[in-house]
Amino acid sequence: MPIEANRQPGFDGEHTIPEAPDTICDALRELGLASTSDAISGEPLSGGVSSDIWRIDLPGGPVCAKRALAKLKVAEDWFAPTNRIDFEAAYYRFASAIEAEVTPAVLGHHPELGVLITEYLSPSTHTVWKEELRDGVIRPGHIHGLGQTLRRLHDASEADPRVAEKFNQPDLIHALRLSPYFLASIPANHDLDAQLSELVTLFEENSRWLIHGDFSPKNILFGPHHPVILDAECANLGDAAFDLAFCCAHLFLKAAWKPQSAAKFEEAFEAFRNSYFAAGDDPELEARAARYLAGFLLARMDGKSPVEYITAPADKARIRAFARKYLTRPAASLSEPADTWFPVWADPSNSKETQN
Repeated sequence: MPIEANRQPGFDGEHTIPEAPDTICDALRELGLASTSDAISGEPLSGGVSSDIWRIDLPGGPVCAKRALAKLKVAEDWFAPTNRIDFEAAYYRFASAIEAEVTPAVLGHHPELGVLITEYLSPSTHTVWKEELRDGVIRPGHIHGLGQTLRRLHDASEADPRVAEKFNQPDLIHALRLSPYFLASIPANHDLDAQLSELVTLFEENSRWLIHGDFSPKNILFGPHHPVILDAECANLGDAAFDLAFCCAHLFLKAAWKPQSAAKFEEAFEAFRNSYFAAGDDPELEARAARYLAGFLLARMDGKSPVEYITAPADKARIRAFARKYLTRPAASLSEPADTWFPVWADPSNSKETQN
């Protein structure tokens, strides 16, 4: 998925300059971003599972080119419509109209070839939030701005009648999120069939916002002045609580990954959650977010996209036990599970509390 900055070249050969795929080259030429005489080369960018992503070096400077794949690069068979690239382009345009430069600038979009061209954001000026979290770096001011930005985008989308017309593609959000996360977790947790299926119903009954769908630290850059949101392939009409919970789940899981930084991740969670609700509390939305959060924690163990950085069986068992608790006894707020989760990981001697 397209992190335009801070991804490493994915090719062999120290002096090799790879040629870009024909589809991307054709799109650049047909969009008028490259001439037929230009030799188009660059570097494939690693880190994504759903797309071919390249930094393309054009005479006017580098750009980022992305082509959606029909089969995602994960262990399980996971297929998704390639027209999701159209929704990413539309999301970028919508978001940038609400808040300038909050997404990469769209330089070209070729629906027939399934290619999106955006500005390339240099790692010298933009840091991937996931990498900061990995290193235990927490910048509450940046995270506070991110929460406020997400709330502004949600509020603006709920008030815009065009959103429902443009982004209402239930088959797409089911293929990309609801099925591979919640429903795919059922075979390993048959006794939670009702609770996991109810999350899908909850989403469907509250789909009146434009959601990003993959609001994850790997898809957030912190630039010099503001956050930049990337990788909006999953953009769709949905429940705002889904985006909120999706991001919070990542912050929860980081504490299991690096328990020595659990207190820092709790600080990040509080900055994000509190800034999102700074514009006004919404108890019903937050209660739904708490339910999705439990579903995401379980899904990152047993769904089609298990988190790659948690491998110890004991840690996975603790996460499953915690998720099961809040799936069967839903919390009224995000703070309720957080108050237990982060201290437990910071102090492993309290691990039994996750199962009580």
